[in-house]
Amino acid sequence: MDIRNSFISIGGNRNPAAADWDTEGLKLLAFGAENGVALWDPSDKNFTGVKQILNGHTNVVNAVKFFPTGRDDVAVLLTGASDHTLRVWRGRTGVDTSFTSIKSISEHKAAVTRISTFPGSDTFVTGASDGTVKIWSLLHDSDFASIDVTLLQTINLSPKYFPLSIALAKLDDTSMILAVAGTRSTIQIYVSREAKFELAATLTGHEGWVRSLAFTRESSDETGDLLLASASQDKYIRLWRVHQGEELPAISNALNNPALGVLGKSLSNKAHRIESTAAKYSVTFEALLLGHEDWIYTAAWRFRNDKLQLLSTSEDNSLAIWESDPASGVWVCITRLGEISAQKGSTTATGSAGGFWIGLWSPDGNSVTSLGRTGSWRLWTYSPTDDMWKQQVAITGHVKEVTGLCWSRDGSYLLSTSSDQTTRLFSEWKRDGLSSWHEFSRPQIHGYDLNCIGAITDSQFISGADEKLLRVFDEPKGVAEILKKLCQIENTSTNLKDAANIPVLGLSNKAIETLADDAPVENDGEDEREAVDPASILRKSTLNFDHPPFEDHLARHLLWPETEKLYGHGYEISAVATSNDGTLVATACRASSIDHAVIRLYDTKEWLEVKPALKTHSLTVTALQFSPDDKHLLSVGRDRQWAIWERKEGAIYELALANPKGHSRMILDASWAPCSGVFLTAGRDKTVKIWQLSGKEAEVKATITAASPVTAVECNHSGSSEILTFAYGTENGEVGAGTTPVSALDQVQITKVDQEFAPSKTINQLAWRPGRSEGKQQLAVASDDSSVRVYEVNESKIPQA
Repeated sequence: MDIRNSFISIGGNRNPAAADWDTEGLKLLAFGAENGVALWDPSDKNFTGVKQILNGHTNVVNAVKFFPTGRDDVAVLLTGASDHTLRVWRGRTGVDTSFTSIKSISEHKAAVTRISTFPGSDTFVTGASDGTVKIWSLLHDSDFASIDVTLLQTINLSPKYFPLSIALAKLDDTSMILAVAGTRSTIQIYVSREAKFELAATLTGHEGWVRSLAFTRESSDETGDLLLASASQDKYIRLWRVHQGEELPAISNALNNPALGVLGKSLSNKAHRIESTAAKYSVTFEALLLGHEDWIYTAAWRFRNDKLQLLSTSEDNSLAIWESDPASGVWVCITRLGEISAQKGSTTATGSAGGFWIGLWSPDGNSVTSLGRTGSWRLWTYSPTDDMWKQQVAITGHVKEVTGLCWSRDGSYLLSTSSDQTTRLFSEWKRDGLSSWHEFSRPQIHGYDLNCIGAITDSQFISGADEKLLRVFDEPKGVAEILKKLCQIENTSTNLKDAANIPVLGLSNKAIETLADDAPVENDGEDEREAVDPASILRKSTLNFDHPPFEDHLARHLLWPETEKLYGHGYEISAVATSNDGTLVATACRASSIDHAVIRLYDTKEWLEVKPALKTHSLTVTALQFSPDDKHLLSVGRDRQWAIWERKEGAIYELALANPKGHSRMILDASWAPCSGVFLTAGRDKTVKIWQLSGKEAEVKATITAASPVTAVECNHSGSSEILTFAYGTENGEVGAGTTPVSALDQVQITKVDQEFAPSKTINQLAWRPGRSEGKQQLAVASDDSSVRVYEVNESKIPQA
């Protein structure tokens, strides 16, 4: 079997240092995604999305930095994580660009939080939560075939503060300058003398933690003054000038600006004297940049069109580009991207993006990208013809464990649900012979962690969360029109609601009507003095676009209205299954006694519970599945037993067969095979068992062993009728696909997904895409590493029995 990556969706880590866009080499953007490092090319016109996820770290990745190689055929990537390690990766250009891990270093005693490099030097610096800054040298040959790292020096900041930001630059031919700041309002300046950095000055003025530092030359030649930008939680950016010579630089006009009078006390222009082995320097305060309304996370320099510009990102949901006014020397914000804070509500669904955590320039300086709280990237590119920055299609993904997924009944789109409290809809954007995967809707933004999901029809799904009840959602007209236009998915349902929104402080998505662009907003509230909630108004033109929706639309306008709530369970929902004819839903919840470990059935017409509840399990039911003909319901649980329920009159199911010792440890998943009377179970005892019913008994036909507990198993129902195809996933992220002839179920052949392309954590659910032609199958995988993956499984190599 040939298994290839078709699509990966994963969200970025919320750490200002957890991403970098390579200006040389492969021009890729690398970002920390849970405990992996994702590689993405934002300038890719085919919108491939995430190309690869580098697995190796065992905890959250906090710092990502490309090492300047000066070559266009090789890239070196440095990453630091909460597992206390620093890793070095190397990538080369070729048909299949892939990165390999070269070295792992465990010198720090706590989470590595920052990495800083600068072009033309083999020195790089790391900062960590152990209160140390370490200076390293990267040893390599000219084509980076061999790479090694040596530690040069350790600077101890503890117990004074922890480093949150580091910047490194060349001072002159004999010395380097290092700026370090963090959980204090001061910035420390170190100068290297004979390969050792010594503290030379402490800059004061900020009134909050300093989150970002960046050096640049004022002009493009090497002799210009150095400028240091420092961005802080006090909502201000300060610029500092490092000037050579005994003479102080001319005082900046910015300090005489009467508008800054209120800040007079903190704008002292005290000169700090520092020395290298070759010359004397002064460090003076240059300018104060005002404009952000909340904490500032990043600041990054770039020369664009021979002008020096600074990009900053803030918790106020905006990205600002600053430039010095040639006449007055005052630094002004020339472009502001993102959202105007007056529009935002308190939650994501009412407009709050939760701030921008990372801001990066593209290698050519004509694009900027930013990461928000929801794990999604935003991308803007400058259009010279319109003289404005235009938003482009970027990538999105979950930021916590993906707990469940399912395909729509016809296989046209994929729904995933996660502990990040969102449900997301992915599908293929089809245009001009090209196709690429994107998130097209965010049906549910919730206040509880979501655990499971099932498709009832092509335009209706049900999800269960940590809140003891299940919610049913219907597709709105706005989403149906987008899917028809961009994905060629037809929706034949009538009576669709226009759109949905979440009322402030609410959990239920309410249906709303879209208004024509020129229609007045009417206040239908009882009190006319109350302002109309802007989140309850959606103009028709808002959802009219010819590209996959941007994060701004996903987070606010593409919810699905909720049509039903199902009550009855006493604890958090653990499993849900829908019958193949769409008339029944079976659900279960977390349980430690036989009274709570019941399976409840609901009919989907009246949404009433079908009594009595099914009772046999004594602990949490972990998985439920209806047989292809809906005559049987299979349930498995933590009590190590599986049970088969047979359909009697109407929708009543009764226990037909149970095996209290199906596995030697808890059973975590189960699946019916398309052939009659065959089902699979997967357990913590590291096995997958194939069972066949014969009369009132079931016997094990085959046992597949895995290296770690098997957490998911799923049979394919759209392949060959002679061959049983199934997939399983394990606790350590291994994914295997198996085939066996239906006539000889013990002749199992297993193909495993290469470790390089497999998730790095527990597999929670697998789903084969329905309606695929024989041979070319697709398998969706949900994992604890916060990724949703779709694999192409080519079955052409299966030998017939």
